[in-house]
Amino acid sequence: MNSNKETVAESLPARTHARRQAILLAAVCAASLSSFAATAPLAFPAAAAPAGCAPLKGLVLWPDNADDLSGAISLEFSYCLPCDVATGTNANGSVIYDWSKIDNLLSDIASRKHQAILRFRYAYPGEKLNGVRGATAVPKFIKDRDDYHESYATNPGGDGPTYYPDWSCKALEDFTLEFYRKFASRYDKDPRLAFLQVGFGHWAEYHIYDTPVALGTNFPTRVFQERFFRQMSETMRLTPWMVSIDSAARNTDNTPAVALNDEGVRFGLFDDSFMCEEHEIGSGDGDNEKNWNAFGADHWKRSPHGGEISYYDEGDQHNFLGPNGIYGVTWAQAAAKYHMTFVIANDATEGAYADSEHFLQAQADCGYKLEVASAAETSGGLRVVVRNSGVAPFYFPATLSYGGRRAAGTLKGILPSETREFVVPGARSGAKLEVVSPKFLGATPVPGLTLKLK
Repeated sequence: MNSNKETVAESLPARTHARRQAILLAAVCAASLSSFAATAPLAFPAAAAPAGCAPLKGLVLWPDNADDLSGAISLEFSYCLPCDVATGTNANGSVIYDWSKIDNLLSDIASRKHQAILRFRYAYPGEKLNGVRGATAVPKFIKDRDDYHESYATNPGGDGPTYYPDWSCKALEDFTLEFYRKFASRYDKDPRLAFLQVGFGHWAEYHIYDTPVALGTNFPTRVFQERFFRQMSETMRLTPWMVSIDSAARNTDNTPAVALNDEGVRFGLFDDSFMCEEHEIGSGDGDNEKNWNAFGADHWKRSPHGGEISYYDEGDQHNFLGPNGIYGVTWAQAAAKYHMTFVIANDATEGAYADSEHFLQAQADCGYKLEVASAAETSGGLRVVVRNSGVAPFYFPATLSYGGRRAAGTLKGILPSETREFVVPGARSGAKLEVVSPKFLGATPVPGLTLKLK
């Protein structure tokens, strides 16, 4: 499924009214205790996202396209290259890592009050790198080894010339594991990073169209993939990491993803051709829905779902936010069915619905939606009942803060329609009630978190 570029049922007036009401309720919620109304949206710290946006969910744009609608999104997506980070080796053979490009990218995204979704890739059909179309992003010091030999396809899937990493080379396996260990150590607790997408094959999406899969040659062995998954599970503890739903596709002997999911290894899923014409079973081959189903009906309760609107037809990204959606399915319907937290929709900015009103409504239609169901002062402090009225859980550690005092307990994992009760001890009327999390921009590190943004 090529991500090569890289329905709202209400009428527009109804959406406008709903949006104004949400803004009003948010203001009420952030005011004094006596002003609390039932089912008022919870407020977020001002640094966490643009005003009117909820953090860690919604439509996603690329950094070079994020300015015009900056106030209507909270996430940006970017591919990243291992060869930009691993720049050489020391005399003893250890790898030299330069993370400056990643730090600069994250800081640039954070400067817009947005957070990043990153995906490192090796193979990208047709993309020019160092003057070579389809070149891999494998570091040069590995490419220069005598035991490293890449394979090549002229035009797989019509996407252009493509070189494939040589997975018979143990040095590549070792480097890949070390690279992601180093990355996790540096960025897992970094609030500038929201989600990490990982994988192998074209665009790291777990497919190599029109090129026969040769495990241990142009694709990692199943044994190595399992080592990789388990390491990711052990090292990425705070930031959700995700793999393509295509890891369930075709020959399951090639990938351990479904088996590891069944075993309880937790990882998110992304769909790189979401809402395409034949996405659903019964509307064509239905491969996308079949792949989602392979991970179980309750996968979303444990780990986030995301993706990218289809590029199979340029009209898909242009029109999916329209009142009739595309192919008979609206964005609101698709987001609810698959419990989507975010979707990359970079070309939506070129369509008829490229305005803040539609983007903010699209954000409201996906992910979590935290509301104050009730609030009252008690002898023990402020008692607050929070309800999730969204379509997906909140996947990050978070609690409530009132007047600078924090409640015990966590909002992490709160399911749609679930309520949770919090008590903020010693709280006083007239303070500001907010959701706080170590994964929000500007967050004050909690014990065990030492990273601070400059």
